[in-house]
Amino acid sequence: MRKRLPLVVAGWLVTGLLATGVGVAVIDRVSEPLTTAGLRPLSAAEVDEALVLASSLPGAPSTTPTAVGGAGNTPSPAPTAPATPVADTGKSRVIATTGGRVIARCENGLVTLRSWSPAQGFQVDDVERGPDGRARVEFESEETEVKVEVHCSADGLPVHRVHT
Repeated sequence: MRKRLPLVVAGWLVTGLLATGVGVAVIDRVSEPLTTAGLRPLSAAEVDEALVLASSLPGAPSTTPTAVGGAGNTPSPAPTAPATPVADTGKSRVIATTGGRVIARCENGLVTLRSWSPAQGFQVDDVERGPDGRARVEFESEETEVKVEVHCSADGLPVHRVHT
């Protein structure tokens, strides 16, 4: 019996290692990899583009002095600074409501909600992302429900309506 014990232990170790290896391989093929990040981080250019989009669109809250709606330091940089980004991304708009923020984009007459983020105390209840003739998202808290409906205007910009 003593001679068999190392053989039994070795058999269990090999079986355990094989089962673990097969399990990891199956999970890796079926879903996100376990050993690498499933989501890739944004590049510096992508971050800059998103920040320019969020700060330069009409109606977007701003914390920078040269953005649209901000208090510019001099008269000339304020109008010229956002002119290029708005021309590049003129079909997108940031929509800020009491329930949360939405980024909508119009392309070929169809609106798509690119992202949405509930305000503190709110959660997302229902989303119709698009692309479609209209898209909507509902934010709700214990006391309030805010529905944001977006469609494309004739000039290709997202137009929204808020129902509370």
